[in-house]
Amino acid sequence: MKYVIIGGDAAGMSAAMQIVRNSDNHEIVTFEKGSIYSYGQCGLPYAIGGEVGSTDDLIARTPETFREKYGIDARTRHEVTRVDCEQKVVHGTNLDTDEPFQESYDRLLVATGASPVCPPWEGVELPGVYQLKTIPDAERIMEYMGKDINNVTIIGGGYIGLEMAESFVHLNKNVRIIERGSQLAKIFDEDMAAHIHEEAEKQHIQLNLGENVEGFEGTDKVEKVVTDKGSYDTDLVLVAVGVAPNTSFLRGTGLYLTIKDAIQVNAYMETNIKDIYAAGDCATQFHRIKKKDDYIPLGTHANKQGGIAGLNMAGRTKAFKGVVGSSIIKFCDLNLGRTGISESEAQQMDIPCHSVTIKATDRAGYYPGSEKMTLKLTYHKENMQVLGVQIVGGEGVDKRIDVLATALFHEMTTEDLLDLDLSYAPPFNGVWDPLQRAARKAK
Repeated sequence: MKYVIIGGDAAGMSAAMQIVRNSDNHEIVTFEKGSIYSYGQCGLPYAIGGEVGSTDDLIARTPETFREKYGIDARTRHEVTRVDCEQKVVHGTNLDTDEPFQESYDRLLVATGASPVCPPWEGVELPGVYQLKTIPDAERIMEYMGKDINNVTIIGGGYIGLEMAESFVHLNKNVRIIERGSQLAKIFDEDMAAHIHEEAEKQHIQLNLGENVEGFEGTDKVEKVVTDKGSYDTDLVLVAVGVAPNTSFLRGTGLYLTIKDAIQVNAYMETNIKDIYAAGDCATQFHRIKKKDDYIPLGTHANKQGGIAGLNMAGRTKAFKGVVGSSIIKFCDLNLGRTGISESEAQQMDIPCHSVTIKATDRAGYYPGSEKMTLKLTYHKENMQVLGVQIVGGEGVDKRIDVLATALFHEMTTEDLLDLDLSYAPPFNGVWDPLQRAARKAK
């Protein structure tokens, strides 16, 4: 059986390793447009900020490791540009030689990930305007930072925008975030985002909310950001306004593309065309709370979906159980966690819901070093099923998010939360965990 995988990062190589481990007679060919395989994209802001010593530390396995240790034909700088689904052949270009190539397959996995979106603003090609997705992206930013850089402007207040704001603050830069919406971190409700705004102010990060970027100005490099409300001096710009699936090369194949042009897959990572699978940031994920497919491009999902795709490609049937929307972000002195759906999302979906908000600490209030958190629990107002939680605070946010994610997976109610046997000792928790305090308030 010959397997071809397009994409050499989380989903693609998770699949390749499952094929290696679960099939005896196989040939695996992987194509990666870049030159680096299997690296931690989520660690890039911390490499730029200096918390991670080198971008090399983010690489889990090299192409040579896949070739020599696992017998995978791992090719770099090979871009697939077309898939012939009838002949079962992929076509592309060797970017080093500019020569075309083609490769036949018995089973194909599309794991091409996603790329940052960049609107066609005037001046976007100026030196000093960057996006962040790959190790080369990070290294270009780090090299440019070696120049006389004092003022940094971030366009976008999502995951990357907030994490990079923290990194630039850590590097003692003057940071401005421009966000076209009315709040940072739109995955949070407005009342919870207010705490994020307070932290930005505390860190002397300038917020320009409700502002639309129109372009950039400069001669040999970027010098100003121009919006519909003014212009601002800057030495470096990071554009972080979201990502889009890398699926444009699949148009005309008959593969069904759905949300944001992500590839529609079933629980077995199968597409609508036989012997073609998809996984990771280029594919959909089933949301267990929304009860429908969604597009939430995160590394956790990519690794899981890739592994499941590999098992099914190798003939070992396994289903992807879906996601509940868990995420956590470190933003300076705050940890921002959420899972499930927010109150605003529930309202948009016409789900009858209530929410309760409490202030709590991560351990017994009298124990030294306890840190505060604000917790918002959203639940169905008729059957009391838990729908989601948002937590902003210091230590202990991650623990509560993971407990609630487990509860969401099993469709628990607020009453069920009260019945949980959670660990307690003053250095770790109060007698009643904050989640249970919120559930009691809901009751």
